[in-house]
Amino acid sequence: MASEPCDACGEDVPIGGGISGMWSSSPQGTGGMTLEFTDGTEHFLCFECIEKLPDDPSEADVVAISE
Repeated sequence: MASEPCDACGEDVPIGGGISGMWSSSPQGTGGMTLEFTDGTEHFLCFECIEKLPDDPSEADVVAISE
């Protein structure tokens, strides 16, 4: 299964789907998503870090989570 690091906490986040998930007896779902903010930035975040964001997040909020 593929993974990608969370831009805020740095943890490896599983990315579901693809051929490897098809043949697995215990498929695992995706643990995060890419968000595009109104300031024009994009960040891949795990669901735990997404929950920590304010209602109108910016890149500064992602940096604040990582500190």
